[in-house]
Amino acid sequence: MNDNFLIKDINLAPKGEQQIEWVSNKMPVLNGLSEKFKKDGAFEGKKVALCIHLEAKTAYLALVIKKLGAEVWITSSNPLSTKDDVAAALAKKGIHVYAKHAASQEEYHSYLHAMLKNKMHATVDDGGDICEYLHTHKEYGENIRGICEETTTGVNRLKTLSSEGNLLYPAIAVNDAKSKHLFDNRYGTGQSTWTAITQLTNMNVAGKTIVVLGYGWVGKGVAVRAQGLGAEVIVTEIDPWKALEARMDGCSVMPIADAAPLGDFFVTTTGESSVLTMEHINMMRNGVFLSNAGHFDYEIDIPALKKEAKDYKIVRSEVEEYTLNNSNKIYILARGGIINIAGGLGHPVDIMDMSFSVQLGCLHYFLSNGAEKRLYKVPIEIDELVVREKLKAEAITIDKE
Repeated sequence: MNDNFLIKDINLAPKGEQQIEWVSNKMPVLNGLSEKFKKDGAFEGKKVALCIHLEAKTAYLALVIKKLGAEVWITSSNPLSTKDDVAAALAKKGIHVYAKHAASQEEYHSYLHAMLKNKMHATVDDGGDICEYLHTHKEYGENIRGICEETTTGVNRLKTLSSEGNLLYPAIAVNDAKSKHLFDNRYGTGQSTWTAITQLTNMNVAGKTIVVLGYGWVGKGVAVRAQGLGAEVIVTEIDPWKALEARMDGCSVMPIADAAPLGDFFVTTTGESSVLTMEHINMMRNGVFLSNAGHFDYEIDIPALKKEAKDYKIVRSEVEEYTLNNSNKIYILARGGIINIAGGLGHPVDIMDMSFSVQLGCLHYFLSNGAEKRLYKVPIEIDELVVREKLKAEAITIDKE
């Protein structure tokens, strides 16, 4: 393995550079905070690792951190979301990149090792894999000042470690910041999920029945965008409060087994394993589309589908057709990976401008201050700073108390 990077092809860099250049001019909040943080030199000489969906917007975050004086390592938190051209562009710009699209689990863990053996000072995590690795390889965590966790799945893993008294490092639940879950999870995932689905399938959404599994912030965003496109929306839930909220938001609510025969499109948003099983898939009608908007690619039981299907073929880019024993065809989008990135461009740039500004603020917090080994909320001054900077960038003024 190259000590500096391991990617598919460095010659893909020009296309990746073009994409990074585009987003760099669409992230005024991140650029503004970068100028603020440059003054105190908190990033100078530090080692920072990112395990986060590797595409143009995250690439720009890595470059901003490097510009502030840190040495930066990056891999993708889900190999299906890796954009090889962007990885090549980062490698060319001096970032230590270990990522290939659709890398195996063995390769992925070798990438984590290649990064974390260098004993980071701070990390950005998306799903909790860096955190887990550092807890099982404690010798690499001696310099850690803080872990910044980006997503619901990873925050839940941190909360479990914390409640059991096993959290070894300071960590911030970035996902719980108002400026993250209100905008990124709801508006970002909501829009980009349907952008990816419609681009991959070339199908109309209006008049269709959409089944959204889970009504957290991601599920709410997916559901409301489907309603806006003219679809009928069914929500499945295990939480009674969220189920009632979905109903009051105009969705039908029922168990998965009741929804399975009714849907045209199914979108999982729970972060849990095997939410859609073969029991449900066998109830579905011919020609349905299954996709996952959760972090990990195990919400749909694709291994069982592969085992039971009598025929399989790829019919479009990132669209796989499985023929069941009853001759019904089931279409899996983006191989069950996180649909908006594995099958599209990810969140809109201006949404990620806020999310990555929170990340940068939390990294700066850890690198500037000593912190205890516990799970922190995002400091309110960081959360509010990001939103006020966004309002300023949009030329929006509000009243004072």
